[in-house]
Amino acid sequence: MGDFPYTDPLSENVLKQLFLDARTINVWRDKPVSDEQLQHLYDLTKMGATSANCSPARFHFVKSDAAKARLKPLLMEGNDAKMMQAPVTVIIANDLDFADHIPKLFPHNPGAKDWFADPDVAAITAMRNGTLQGAYLMLAARSLGLHCGPMSGFDNAGVDKEFFAGTNLKSNFICSLGYGTTDEVFPRSPRLDFNEAAAIL
Repeated sequence: MGDFPYTDPLSENVLKQLFLDARTINVWRDKPVSDEQLQHLYDLTKMGATSANCSPARFHFVKSDAAKARLKPLLMEGNDAKMMQAPVTVIIANDLDFADHIPKLFPHNPGAKDWFADPDVAAITAMRNGTLQGAYLMLAARSLGLHCGPMSGFDNAGVDKEFFAGTNLKSNFICSLGYGTTDEVFPRSPRLDFNEAAAIL
Protein backbone atom coordinates (compact mmCIF):
# COMPACT_ATOMS: atom_id res chain seq x y z
CA MET A 1 0.00 0.00 0.00
CA GLY A 2 1.62 3.24 -1.16
CA ASP A 3 1.17 6.69 0.20
CA PHE A 4 -1.07 9.01 -1.79
CA PRO A 5 0.98 11.83 -3.36
CA TYR A 6 0.72 15.59 -2.91
CA THR A 7 1.28 15.88 0.82
CA ASP A 8 3.35 19.06 0.69
CA PRO A 9 1.53 22.27 1.64
CA LEU A 10 0.96 24.75 -1.16
CA SER A 11 3.11 27.87 -1.22
CA GLU A 12 2.06 30.99 0.65
CA ASN A 13 1.62 32.81 -2.67
CA VAL A 14 -0.82 30.15 -3.88
CA LEU A 15 -2.76 30.34 -0.62
CA LYS A 16 -2.93 34.12 -1.00
CA GLN A 17 -4.30 33.79 -4.55
CA LEU A 18 -6.92 31.22 -3.56
CA PHE A 19 -7.94 32.42 -0.10
CA LEU A 20 -6.00 35.00 1.88
CA ASP A 21 -5.90 37.86 -0.63
CA ALA A 22 -8.78 36.79 -2.87
CA ARG A 23 -11.66 39.25 -2.84
CA THR A 24 -15.12 39.70 -4.30
CA ILE A 25 -14.75 41.93 -7.36
CA ASN A 26 -17.14 44.82 -8.04
CA VAL A 27 -15.40 46.63 -10.93
CA TRP A 28 -14.02 44.75 -13.91
CA ARG A 29 -11.28 45.43 -16.45
CA ASP A 30 -12.21 45.46 -20.12
CA LYS A 31 -10.37 42.22 -20.82
CA PRO A 32 -12.15 39.24 -22.38
CA VAL A 33 -12.34 35.68 -21.12
CA SER A 34 -12.10 33.19 -23.97
CA ASP A 35 -14.31 30.17 -24.56
CA GLU A 36 -11.18 28.04 -24.21
CA GLN A 37 -10.58 29.47 -20.74
CA LEU A 38 -14.14 28.62 -19.74
CA GLN A 39 -13.76 25.07 -21.01
CA HIS A 40 -10.50 24.71 -19.06
CA LEU A 41 -12.25 26.13 -16.01
CA TYR A 42 -15.00 23.53 -16.28
CA ASP A 43 -12.49 20.72 -16.79
CA LEU A 44 -10.91 21.63 -13.44
CA THR A 45 -14.23 22.19 -11.67
CA LYS A 46 -15.67 18.82 -12.67
CA MET A 47 -12.87 16.99 -10.82
CA GLY A 48 -14.11 18.14 -7.40
CA ALA A 49 -15.66 15.46 -5.21
CA THR A 50 -19.44 14.99 -5.01
CA SER A 51 -21.63 12.30 -3.41
CA ALA A 52 -21.49 9.17 -5.57
CA ASN A 53 -19.89 11.43 -8.20
CA CYS A 54 -23.42 12.72 -8.83
CA SER A 55 -22.20 16.07 -10.25
CA PRO A 56 -25.57 17.91 -10.19
CA ALA A 57 -24.29 21.40 -10.98
CA ARG A 58 -24.89 22.87 -14.41
CA PHE A 59 -22.98 25.95 -15.53
CA HIS A 60 -24.46 28.44 -17.98
CA PHE A 61 -21.86 31.04 -18.93
CA VAL A 62 -23.63 34.30 -19.78
CA LYS A 63 -21.19 36.00 -22.13
CA SER A 64 -22.93 37.49 -25.17
CA ASP A 65 -24.65 40.87 -25.09
CA ALA A 66 -27.95 39.15 -25.87
CA ALA A 67 -27.63 36.73 -22.95
CA LYS A 68 -26.61 39.54 -20.59
CA ALA A 69 -29.69 41.51 -21.64
CA ARG A 70 -31.85 38.54 -20.63
CA LEU A 71 -30.19 38.25 -17.23
CA LYS A 72 -29.96 41.95 -16.36
CA PRO A 73 -33.61 42.60 -15.37
CA LEU A 74 -33.56 39.59 -13.05
CA LEU A 75 -30.77 40.99 -10.84
CA MET A 76 -30.99 43.34 -7.89
CA GLU A 77 -30.08 46.96 -8.53
CA GLY A 78 -26.30 47.24 -8.36
CA ASN A 79 -25.74 43.61 -9.18
CA ASP A 80 -27.11 44.25 -12.68
CA ALA A 81 -24.41 46.84 -13.44
CA LYS A 82 -21.63 44.58 -12.16
CA MET A 83 -22.88 41.69 -14.26
CA MET A 84 -23.10 43.83 -17.41
CA GLN A 85 -19.53 45.06 -16.95
CA ALA A 86 -18.03 41.63 -16.26
CA PRO A 87 -16.81 39.63 -19.27
CA VAL A 88 -18.75 36.54 -18.15
CA THR A 89 -21.27 35.67 -15.47
CA VAL A 90 -21.97 32.02 -14.79
CA ILE A 91 -25.34 30.82 -13.54
CA ILE A 92 -24.69 27.85 -11.27
CA ALA A 93 -27.79 25.68 -11.32
CA ASN A 94 -28.70 22.32 -9.81
CA ASP A 95 -30.12 19.60 -12.02
CA LEU A 96 -32.80 17.79 -10.02
CA ASP A 97 -32.63 14.99 -12.60
CA PHE A 98 -28.91 14.46 -11.95
CA ALA A 99 -29.50 10.80 -11.06
CA ASP A 100 -30.19 10.02 -14.73
CA HIS A 101 -26.43 10.31 -15.24
CA ILE A 102 -25.44 8.04 -12.34
CA PRO A 103 -24.96 4.93 -14.56
CA LYS A 104 -22.29 6.89 -16.49
CA LEU A 105 -20.76 8.70 -13.54
CA PHE A 106 -20.78 5.84 -11.01
CA PRO A 107 -20.30 2.83 -13.32
CA HIS A 108 -19.21 0.37 -10.63
CA ASN A 109 -22.68 0.75 -9.07
CA PRO A 110 -25.17 1.99 -11.69
CA GLY A 111 -28.04 1.00 -9.39
CA ALA A 112 -27.03 3.92 -7.16
CA LYS A 113 -29.44 5.94 -9.31
CA ASP A 114 -32.20 4.53 -7.10
CA TRP A 115 -30.68 6.16 -4.02
CA PHE A 116 -32.09 9.44 -5.28
CA ALA A 117 -35.53 8.28 -6.39
CA ASP A 118 -37.20 10.24 -3.58
CA PRO A 119 -37.57 13.83 -4.89
CA ASP A 120 -36.79 15.27 -1.47
CA VAL A 121 -33.54 13.29 -1.26
CA ALA A 122 -32.67 14.33 -4.80
CA ALA A 123 -33.31 18.01 -4.05
CA ILE A 124 -31.19 18.01 -0.88
CA THR A 125 -28.40 16.10 -2.60
CA ALA A 126 -28.46 18.44 -5.58
CA MET A 127 -28.31 21.55 -3.40
CA ARG A 128 -25.49 20.24 -1.23
CA ASN A 129 -23.32 18.97 -4.06
CA GLY A 130 -24.21 21.68 -6.56
CA THR A 131 -23.13 24.31 -4.02
CA LEU A 132 -19.88 22.42 -3.52
CA GLN A 133 -19.33 22.48 -7.26
CA GLY A 134 -19.98 26.21 -7.36
CA ALA A 135 -17.26 26.68 -4.74
CA TYR A 136 -14.94 24.42 -6.73
CA LEU A 137 -15.56 26.64 -9.75
CA MET A 138 -14.53 29.74 -7.83
CA LEU A 139 -11.31 28.15 -6.60
CA ALA A 140 -10.57 26.79 -10.07
CA ALA A 141 -11.14 30.25 -11.55
CA ARG A 142 -8.75 31.84 -9.05
CA SER A 143 -6.18 29.14 -9.76
CA LEU A 144 -6.31 30.13 -13.46
CA GLY A 145 -5.75 33.80 -12.67
CA LEU A 146 -9.37 34.86 -12.98
CA HIS A 147 -11.25 36.85 -10.35
CA CYS A 148 -14.72 36.16 -9.00
CA GLY A 149 -17.77 38.20 -8.10
CA PRO A 150 -20.29 35.78 -6.54
CA MET A 151 -23.83 37.07 -6.07
CA SER A 152 -27.10 35.79 -4.65
CA GLY A 153 -29.17 38.93 -5.19
CA PHE A 154 -31.36 37.88 -8.08
CA ASP A 155 -34.79 36.48 -8.90
CA ASN A 156 -34.28 32.71 -8.82
CA ALA A 157 -37.72 31.92 -10.19
CA GLY A 158 -37.27 34.48 -12.95
CA VAL A 159 -33.86 33.07 -13.92
CA ASP A 160 -35.28 29.55 -13.97
CA LYS A 161 -38.12 30.66 -16.25
CA GLU A 162 -35.88 32.66 -18.56
CA PHE A 163 -32.96 30.25 -18.87
CA PHE A 164 -34.18 26.81 -17.79
CA ALA A 165 -37.79 26.57 -18.95
CA GLY A 166 -38.78 23.01 -19.78
CA THR A 167 -35.98 21.53 -17.68
CA ASN A 168 -35.57 20.45 -14.08
CA LEU A 169 -32.70 22.90 -13.47
CA LYS A 170 -32.95 25.29 -10.54
CA SER A 171 -30.64 28.27 -10.16
CA ASN A 172 -28.43 28.31 -7.06
CA PHE A 173 -26.20 31.39 -7.31
CA ILE A 174 -24.38 33.41 -9.93
CA CYS A 175 -20.73 34.43 -10.19
CA SER A 176 -19.13 36.98 -12.46
CA LEU A 177 -15.71 36.04 -13.84
CA GLY A 178 -12.93 38.04 -15.40
CA TYR A 179 -10.10 40.36 -14.42
CA GLY A 180 -10.93 42.67 -11.58
CA THR A 181 -9.68 46.02 -10.37
CA THR A 182 -9.12 47.20 -6.81
CA ASP A 183 -11.85 49.84 -7.24
CA GLU A 184 -14.73 49.45 -4.79
CA VAL A 185 -13.17 46.45 -3.08
CA PHE A 186 -14.41 46.83 0.47
CA PRO A 187 -12.21 46.35 3.53
CA ARG A 188 -12.19 42.68 4.45
CA SER A 189 -14.91 41.87 6.96
CA PRO A 190 -14.04 39.97 10.16
CA ARG A 191 -14.19 36.19 10.31
CA LEU A 192 -15.10 34.02 13.26
CA ASP A 193 -12.20 32.74 15.34
CA PHE A 194 -11.56 29.03 15.53
CA ASN A 195 -13.17 28.64 18.94
CA GLU A 196 -16.29 30.46 17.72
CA ALA A 197 -16.86 28.24 14.68
CA ALA A 198 -15.02 24.98 15.26
CA ALA A 199 -14.34 22.30 17.83
CA ILE A 200 -11.90 19.44 18.04
CA LEU A 201 -13.76 16.49 19.54
